[in-house]
Amino acid sequence: MVQLDVRELAALRGEERIFSGITFSLSAADALVVTGRNGSGKSTLIRTIAGLLPKDSGEVEVSLNGEKAPRAAEACHYLGHRNAMKRELSVEENLVFWKRFLSDFEGGVGMEPEAAAEALGLASILHLPFGYLSAGQQRRMAMAKLLTAWRPIWLLDEPTAALDVQSEEIFAGLMKAHREKGGIVIAATHQELGLAEAKGLVMKGFEYGEGVS
Repeated sequence: MVQLDVRELAALRGEERIFSGITFSLSAADALVVTGRNGSGKSTLIRTIAGLLPKDSGEVEVSLNGEKAPRAAEACHYLGHRNAMKRELSVEENLVFWKRFLSDFEGGVGMEPEAAAEALGLASILHLPFGYLSAGQQRRMAMAKLLTAWRPIWLLDEPTAALDVQSEEIFAGLMKAHREKGGIVIAATHQELGLAEAKGLVMKGFEYGEGVS
């Protein structure tokens, strides 16, 4: 059982505090949808939880079966606006790199690259350089990275950008399956993602003390 606790989290943009007082707890199979206008701090929140940006104050803690993880970021997958793939390498080479680099967090085993690509409907183009793919195909392959290494917490920033309706449905199925395995999903988005029974967090930028509903 995985548990994510965020307590009184605050972060800066430059020298200005963009948000503070963010507090919530999520456990296995939970989902949190983060919304708010552009510039309100959605991406900053996701990146801060992922450990990619320093927090100004507060705590981000992950525990597994009651045992606190040394570093919360090691339990998290981050999928941001960029796909984080080398254009010159083949799709398979990119996925192999991420599988080895990230490795599995305790409690699960990631897929092999071919199986991960198959889950996104793109197994037939594993041999192609990533740069040859369309924008939608590139985004789907970036999503395959989430499957190659087991990380119980998915941190997603506008994950369905550049996707068609069919691809959105595929990704909705992946998120559902991840939660059924005991995973947690946090998504910053302007779009409907099909996350059933998700909690909500509305970011308000420099207005502090946002709450989870």
